Amino acid sequence: MAEIGEGPGTVPEHERILQEIQSTDTACVGPTLRSVYDDQPNAHKKFMEKLDACIRNHDKEIEKMCNFHHQGFVDAITELLKVRTDAEKLKVQVTDTNRRFQDAGKEVIVQTEDIIRCRIQQRNITTVVEKLQLCLPVLEMYSKLKEQMSTKRYYSALKTMEQLENVYFPRVSQYRFCQLMIENLPKLREDIKEISMSDLKDFLESIRKHSDKIGETAMKQAQQQKIITVTLQKQNNVKFGKTMYINDRIPEERNEIVLKHAFEEEDENEEEVLTVQDLVDFSPVYQCLHIYSVLGDEETFENYYRKQRKKQARLVLQPQSNMHETVDGYRRYFTQIVGFFVVEDHILHVTQGLVTRAYTDELWNMALSKIIAVLRAHSSYCTDPDLVLELKNLIVIFADTLQGYGFPVNRLFDLLFEIRDQYNETLLKKWAGVFRDIFEEDNYSPIPIVSEEEYRAIISKFPFQDPDLEKQPFPKKLPMSQSVPHIYIQVKEFIYASLKFSESLHRSSTEIDDMLRKSTNLLLTRTLSSCLLNLIKKPHIGLTELVQIIINTTHLEQACKYLEDFITNITNISQETVHTTRLYGLSTFKDARHAAEGEIYTKLNQKIDEFVQLADYDWTMSEPDGRASGYLMDLINFLRSIFQVFTHLPGKVAQTACMSACQHLSTSLMQMLLDSELKQISMGAVQQFNLDVIQCELFASSEPVPGFQGDTLQLAFIDLRQLLDLFMVWDWSTYLADYGQPASKYLRVNPNTALTLLEKMKDTSKKNNIFAQFRKNDRDKQKLIETVVKQLRSLVNGMSQHT
Repeated sequence: MAEIGEGPGTVPEHERILQEIQSTDTACVGPTLRSVYDDQPNAHKKFMEKLDACIRNHDKEIEKMCNFHHQGFVDAITELLKVRTDAEKLKVQVTDTNRRFQDAGKEVIVQTEDIIRCRIQQRNITTVVEKLQLCLPVLEMYSKLKEQMSTKRYYSALKTMEQLENVYFPRVSQYRFCQLMIENLPKLREDIKEISMSDLKDFLESIRKHSDKIGETAMKQAQQQKIITVTLQKQNNVKFGKTMYINDRIPEERNEIVLKHAFEEEDENEEEVLTVQDLVDFSPVYQCLHIYSVLGDEETFENYYRKQRKKQARLVLQPQSNMHETVDGYRRYFTQIVGFFVVEDHILHVTQGLVTRAYTDELWNMALSKIIAVLRAHSSYCTDPDLVLELKNLIVIFADTLQGYGFPVNRLFDLLFEIRDQYNETLLKKWAGVFRDIFEEDNYSPIPIVSEEEYRAIISKFPFQDPDLEKQPFPKKLPMSQSVPHIYIQVKEFIYASLKFSESLHRSSTEIDDMLRKSTNLLLTRTLSSCLLNLIKKPHIGLTELVQIIINTTHLEQACKYLEDFITNITNISQETVHTTRLYGLSTFKDARHAAEGEIYTKLNQKIDEFVQLADYDWTMSEPDGRASGYLMDLINFLRSIFQVFTHLPGKVAQTACMSACQHLSTSLMQMLLDSELKQISMGAVQQFNLDVIQCELFASSEPVPGFQGDTLQLAFIDLRQLLDLFMVWDWSTYLADYGQPASKYLRVNPNTALTLLEKMKDTSKKNNIFAQFRKNDRDKQKLIETVVKQLRSLVNGMSQHT
């Protein structure tokens, strides 16, 4: 039952498998066949049976088809056999024809090959021409590059290199020669850099050597321009009535002459004006700058240039050790510096970026500090005022020149004020020598005048006015000595010399006036005053000379107001201006007079001491000579003659000198009595001494110098008079009783002085006691002396205890 049930389902499945085997690819047959074995049992056997049945069917169909086409195949074979003979004939004919064609085409082939070869050559030639036309511009440009290198046109050579690299080389980059050229260009660039740098070094060395010439030319041009400007200003001042009398010794019409010559010189030199471009070839700088700019290395070039110039600046700013000895040393120093900065200013304006204003300002500030330090140090060694003045003029020209190029120079003008003080110091030293020479050559006697011409010549130099003297007939004498007009003239010369330094300092008239007055005050208060004081202290200057010095200082003091007028005429600054400095001549000459007066007193006292030293008293004499000592009479005669000379002095000075002399004489005589080396004094010696004091009192009462009131001069000897009166009248009881009373007769007698003198007289009495003891009066006197001595000692001791 089961087999009958499986039959109908199995057959269709086997047909499907057979259809798949026939219709699918052989690679997929495996899974299909596997399904045969996976089916029900005996399915393989049935499938094989079914397969055999299918193969038999196909064989039957093939056999039917072969039977159907067999006749046609036979007919085709028969036709081919018939055509075989004709084919052989045709083959023979084709072979023959081919042979004939081959023989006939050999010449054509040769000609065709020639034509092909010519066409190929022509094409190659065309290609070569095209390539050569492409390469020729490159070769021409490279040849141009070589020519530019040989002619040192390096900037153009760099531009040519740029064209080669950017335009020409890309067209022929596939050729070897192009590669060689490309490889050679960096070397050429390095060569150009080295050559241009070498040229720059030569340029820097050249301008270092020629800086002084450049600076000298620039300073000359600035000086010429300044002369013309100043001359024009002076002419305008003359036209408008505003002349500043900078130098009143030059006539005004000379301004026009100077101006005319200045314009003539300007016209003559107009075509000869040289510029920095005329003196220096800047092409190496421009070329090197352009080259480094093209090479993209501009910063390296700028740094190198600035570094080298800074080194050169330090060398230029380094002065020579002996620069201060001559003006040429300063001139070379300034011209080199000016030349350096003129070149830098030119580089600043004609190049962009090589140097900047900030760089030049920094360099100038550094240089200015060094310049000021150098000038301050070297100028301190200058002792010649003319050299200092020339240095000042050089600094002014130096400053004006660089100011014209835009460099700030205010610090240089500030330095000039320091140098001005030094200039004044050198002037003061120079004029100190001048004053000393004048004093050495002076005869210290009034100036004799024998004619009107001489009188007018002197008063034209020195402002002297004396109506009474003018009325006197010739010959006559001026009260001052010859040194007075000479000193006055030299003070004016000093003002002129001081004024020279103030010129061109760009200062106002008020400042110049102040500078002149201050420097003149220094001359009067320091130099002239010091010279006068030294003169007064000299040993060979006697009393007569001192009297004349006092008279001279009086006239110089009166002339100070004329010096102030002189300065006013120079500067046009009124003396009534609030800030105008006054001349200190009044105090200067007053101090000198006081010193001379003091020296008169000192020398007069020294002379008195010399006479007193000639005193030769016999202190043990028993009786006086009856007349005054010879030394004292000589002294009094000397004082009379001296005081007659003092009549030319102011009354107070003569009176003071007379009183001082009398007081000193009184003191010297008192010291002579109280000298510790003097042990004994007799009454006769006291009487002789009294005679000398009487002569002194007579001299004082004779009024040797007019102007004393009453017995004022006699009071100089009051101490001596009361002491001698006490001993002459032996009025000890009155002295001791009235001591300390305001109305005492012996008020000026000091107990200690009286005791000292009395003890010396006591010693003399003891010495003569052997003979005196037989005389009652002498014994009584001796006892009185001892009693008075005891009382005086008691009085002196009481004073000491009270003190």
